[in-house]
Amino acid sequence: MPRVGVITARRLGTALALACCIVVATLSWIGHQAATPLQPIGGDSVEVLPGQTLAGVLNALSAEGRLAHPGAIRVWARLTGRGDRIVAGEYAITATTTPARLLADFAAGRVRQYAVRVPEGATFREALAALWASPVLRATLGGASDAQIMAALGSPGLPAEGWFLPDTYFVTRGQSDLDVLRRSHAAMRAHLDALWQRRGPGAPAVMGDAVTLASLVEKETGRDDERPLVAAVLLNRLRLGMPLQIDSTVIYGLGAHFDGNLHRRDLRTPTPHNTYTQRGLPPTPIALPSLASLRAVLHPAAVDYLYFVARGDGSHVFSSSLDEHNRAVDCYQRRRAERCRS
Repeated sequence: MPRVGVITARRLGTALALACCIVVATLSWIGHQAATPLQPIGGDSVEVLPGQTLAGVLNALSAEGRLAHPGAIRVWARLTGRGDRIVAGEYAITATTTPARLLADFAAGRVRQYAVRVPEGATFREALAALWASPVLRATLGGASDAQIMAALGSPGLPAEGWFLPDTYFVTRGQSDLDVLRRSHAAMRAHLDALWQRRGPGAPAVMGDAVTLASLVEKETGRDDERPLVAAVLLNRLRLGMPLQIDSTVIYGLGAHFDGNLHRRDLRTPTPHNTYTQRGLPPTPIALPSLASLRAVLHPAAVDYLYFVARGDGSHVFSSSLDEHNRAVDCYQRRRAERCRS
């Protein structure tokens, strides 16, 4: 009898050892499956719908041929405590994405982000068209007027032109154009408020004027070193009651009638924004100014320049007198070499 008991105990020990080996091997296999990258087919993302279960998502990946053993991953999810932690949204899948990483993204809600750009120097409608060109944003404002859009953003009566901060904004698929505009408008208000509190000598007295002036600076130069000089020219001319005579305001005023070339007749065509025919600032900004242009207007250079002319290489010549300006125009616009300064 004792001999039979020993044999039974040995068999039981062997069975337990075998069972342990099977469990360890199974867990190792499950862990290997969780660490094996998904198959690079079927797209670069997966969509988790509201209310969808983890099992449903894994089965869908399996049906697409991207996941070989969905059952193993469900077990791994339960063992790691992620079986019921899943946030709806779109998730990126790369060549190195493993089921373990994907489940971690599901649990944390690390949904896929897309970059959309609100470009500096663009008009509001050009910026809106750029948003509509995004394949991931919902276009909801196609029939809305500028006034309606600003009212929806909580700024009724404020012009849409100029009051959005150019920047790159990250969005998820399905967000709307209004979502991006809300963030861009809030960013402009916040940055402008902060800059306004630290404005320097010579800055405009009205915040709205600062935005309009910054839009002119944005259209006149792309060089950061010239922005405070252009701002100084504009402010100096305003202070002396001189017309600003900025070509970009004429172009803006012409709108769809601008044919790509600025003619003398265009300078004489009266529009509310034409600073050749109208004194003072135009009634609204003419573009979305960058932070650099806003800073320049609120900290203009301490110079007495009243004129500037393009050299043709992206830079400008600045002058304090009309005679100096005419010589610069002869040199760089009319190409009269004998009038060029050294």
